[in-house]
Amino acid sequence: MAQPDDTRTPGVTGTALVDAFPTHNLDKPEVRDMPEDPKRYWRLIGPGIVAAGVGLASGEFILFPYIASQVGLVFVWAALVGLFTQFFINMEIERYTLATGETALAGFSRYWRHWGLFFALLAYFANLWPGWATSSATLISYIFGGTPRWIAIGILILIGLILTLAPVIYNALEKAQMLKVAAVLTLFLIGAIFAIGAEAWADLPQVVTRPRIPLELGFALLLGALAFAGAGGGQNLCQSNWIRDKGFGMGSYVPKLASPITGHPVAARSNGYIFDPNEENMRRWRGWWKFANIEQLTTFVAITFVTILFTSLLAYATVYGNPDAPNNINFIGLEGEVLGQRVGSWFMYLFWAIGAFSLFAAALGIVDYTSRLAADVIKTSYAHGANESKVYAGLVWGLVGIGIIVLLAGFSQPIVLLVISAVTGGFMMFIYSGLLILINRKSLPSRSGSVEFGWECSSGRSYCSERCRCSPSVISSANCSEAE
Repeated sequence: MAQPDDTRTPGVTGTALVDAFPTHNLDKPEVRDMPEDPKRYWRLIGPGIVAAGVGLASGEFILFPYIASQVGLVFVWAALVGLFTQFFINMEIERYTLATGETALAGFSRYWRHWGLFFALLAYFANLWPGWATSSATLISYIFGGTPRWIAIGILILIGLILTLAPVIYNALEKAQMLKVAAVLTLFLIGAIFAIGAEAWADLPQVVTRPRIPLELGFALLLGALAFAGAGGGQNLCQSNWIRDKGFGMGSYVPKLASPITGHPVAARSNGYIFDPNEENMRRWRGWWKFANIEQLTTFVAITFVTILFTSLLAYATVYGNPDAPNNINFIGLEGEVLGQRVGSWFMYLFWAIGAFSLFAAALGIVDYTSRLAADVIKTSYAHGANESKVYAGLVWGLVGIGIIVLLAGFSQPIVLLVISAVTGGFMMFIYSGLLILINRKSLPSRSGSVEFGWECSSGRSYCSERCRCSPSVISSANCSEAE
């Protein structure tokens, strides 16, 4: 329960914060208490694993291993750069949603109505090319035979059914990604013991001792790998939606996205919430911010880097230097064959099977986040009375249908499709990074008078010094200086 009024930070009220939100596109947020911060973290772990699981796809299974198969381990360093960049971006996205229950796209739309539509369309364009489904289908064809194109069409239809029929969509997505992460880590544990030779392990320090930018592979491919080291593009923006459905911070007041067929959709407000920065609410805020940082670092960052490192090392140990190594998706086929020769045919099929499931789960997450972003924009900025669950289901099947058309039209080379998606995603990230600074410093007002209290920082720390003299915004990272 919130403390009485006399515990409120001097000179700061929830009403003052509400008045700082632009309202020409969305209504003012409602003032509510910050929900109690988590004492047991385990039950709320999930969005970071979902982000890692969806992200363990093109960058981890295809682009970085492909680079390692062609030039060795010289570019793995870029994964750390990409991951820590995305960590800070993700935390700025989560900062806004933790404090308001609104998505980052809704925050952008408060300043210009069509910002959300702009990013939703870019995300849709980036993911029109079903490179992930095609990659999964290619690996399935190595195991069972068949034509990858038709297998990919079947995968897209299955994804549409899952995302339409799951009663609570986030719960189904989270379970699929947790299973995927467990399977991938098991594969790498076995591979580290049986498949990676002493010579490859001895070359591992090259990651830091011989870093370089292999421009001979093409700038677009390298940019794609950097952008997709982890999440990238629209997926980062969907951190807002996923932590909200998990019940982080003020997001716990917003109903979860449910199936219009098997679930129980609830009409949700288009505008969000804000909390009165009294002593009790600020204590809870600090707890949520600390937890959110820990959750992202120990799941999204850690899992993704370990995966990139081992997939690159596996490709280096098996395919690098082989004169027959193909310069397309088929390098995974050769990699599996070499693993089968070293460990046994069972491991070759296990490698392909887990890779196929991993890429399928990534495609599942990608169709989900693309449709979530667009549904949120339509509900928030254009059709306030719309049923978001039905809009989401329609967008899912729209993306599935377009993907099928792309495949039938003959676009079937996964690496080309993935590079197109990655470059588009990198462009999105460049633009929305600036907008995140805008909404976190202005929507959550950065200066309404100076007061002293523990302050939340974007540097990854949970809060600054108790002597920090700052503006009364509960989450803005700006204008922190030592009290006189």
